[in-house]
Amino acid sequence: MSVITIERKVLAKNDEIAGLNRELFRKNNIFAFNLVSSPGSGKTSILERTLEYFNGKVKVAVIEGDVQTDLDAQRIAKYNVPAVQIVTRGGCHLDAPLINDALKNIDLKSIQLLIIENVGNLVCPANYDLGETLKIVVASTTEGDDKPLKYPEMFRNASVLIINKIDLLPYVNCNIETLKHNALRINPRLIIFETSCATNAGITDWCDWIVKQIPPR
Repeated sequence: MSVITIERKVLAKNDEIAGLNRELFRKNNIFAFNLVSSPGSGKTSILERTLEYFNGKVKVAVIEGDVQTDLDAQRIAKYNVPAVQIVTRGGCHLDAPLINDALKNIDLKSIQLLIIENVGNLVCPANYDLGETLKIVVASTTEGDDKPLKYPEMFRNASVLIINKIDLLPYVNCNIETLKHNALRINPRLIIFETSCATNAGITDWCDWIVKQIPPR
C-alpha cells in the first residue's frame, strides 16, 4: 500500500507540472509532441527526416532524452535548430519537471513546433504526462507485429502510430496488416503512418500532417 501511495504522490506532482507546461504551449501556440518507442525503432532517424523536410519552413525546437549519452543531440545539431539534451543517468523516462527545466533554455515565442524525443522505452513513458499535445509511438517492422499487444498502455495513450522501416518488410517476420490490426484493437482512434527513413517513403505525408496540427498565430 505504501508503494501505491508514493507512486500516486509522484504522479500527482508530475501532472501538476505537466499542466504548467501545457499552459506554456497553449499561450505560445506551440504544437508539442512526445515521440516514444522501444530502443532502435528509428525515432531519431524520423526526427532527422522531419527536420530535413521542414528545412527552416517550420520553426522547430527539440528536447532529446537519453539514458547516458548526448549522441542523438549531436545528430540533431547539424540541422541548426534549438535543442536541449536531457541525460537521465539511468532513468527510463522523461518527466514533466525535466521538461519544465529544459523549456527555460528555449525561446518559446520563436518556435511553432516542439519535438520531445523520449528515452527508448514503451513502459514508463506511457504513464508520464509531459504537458505535450499528444504522444506519438513508433514501432518498426523489425520488432514484429505483436508490439501493441505487449505494450497496450502506450498504444492506448498515443494518438499516432508510425510504422517505421517498411523497406525491410520483405526481410523480417512482420505482417504490417496484422500490426495495424493489433494497434487498432487497442486504440481504434490511432492515426497511422508508414515510413522508411532509408527511402523517405511516407515522410511527406507525416510532415504534412504535422503542419496541419500547428496552431495559427
